[in-house]
Amino acid sequence: MNLLNQTKQTLRKYGLRLRKGLGQNLLIDDDVLEKIVEAASLTKDDLVLEIGPGLGVLTKRLASLASKVIAVEIDSALVGLLGRELRDCKNVEIIEADILKTDLSKLLPPSSPKLKVVANLPYYITTPVIIHLLEKRDLIESMIIMIQKEVGERIIASPGGKDYGSLSILVQYYAIPELVTPVFSSSFIPRPKVDSSVIKLKVADAPRVKVDDEKLFFRVVRGAFGKRRKMLPNALSGAGFDKEKVVDLLNQMGLDPKQRGETLSIQEFAALSNLLFLEL
Repeated sequence: MNLLNQTKQTLRKYGLRLRKGLGQNLLIDDDVLEKIVEAASLTKDDLVLEIGPGLGVLTKRLASLASKVIAVEIDSALVGLLGRELRDCKNVEIIEADILKTDLSKLLPPSSPKLKVVANLPYYITTPVIIHLLEKRDLIESMIIMIQKEVGERIIASPGGKDYGSLSILVQYYAIPELVTPVFSSSFIPRPKVDSSVIKLKVADAPRVKVDDEKLFFRVVRGAFGKRRKMLPNALSGAGFDKEKVVDLLNQMGLDPKQRGETLSIQEFAALSNLLFLEL
């Protein structure tokens, strides 16, 4: 039975109605599901955190390959369904919780390996969840996340493009992103209005650039993109930095002060923030 028919059958079996307010869209594309599983690169030693397990179809595949799957679901109706559908999967733990309010460290058993996260994220909480996970990056090895196509493009963007911004740098500071596969809206029920992407984030052992002050670094980044149509010195002056000093430092770096923030690489943002740090 293909995934579409299986999903419809399960929904009828439990008389379940999906909740639009929770951004519930169920994947019905077998090929995409297999690409997610393949990208996770699971072994029998792996501990998986699945966020938004839905009807448990992907959960079963993950459980067949990993040591344990911790499935976090906010919808109590789905938690009850998952308890029945996954009762034969002895290595699955179902937790009813809001992932944004969940302390990941309390989910881990003693001496456990780092988590491999697999998540189908509702569009309205995509960025907050990514930030929440990156804040606990020391517990995480990798993330396979299904997100809105536009957000995926921003995450993997390079300098100079319209998609490149503060989210690109935030993620790329801590992780190495790559596109796993595009996902069309027709791959879900109910069908969303936009397409999606599956992105893999390999959490780096250390931040990908060296900065003297992380808060200052991200303040520079946010300032540069806060008014992205302005030249960098003007944008940063609006964020509280001395315009003439920024011009001087950009000249020292061999960069044109007329550049906009979207043209700077993460390495150049790091260099600029480190020079500003010396001026404090």
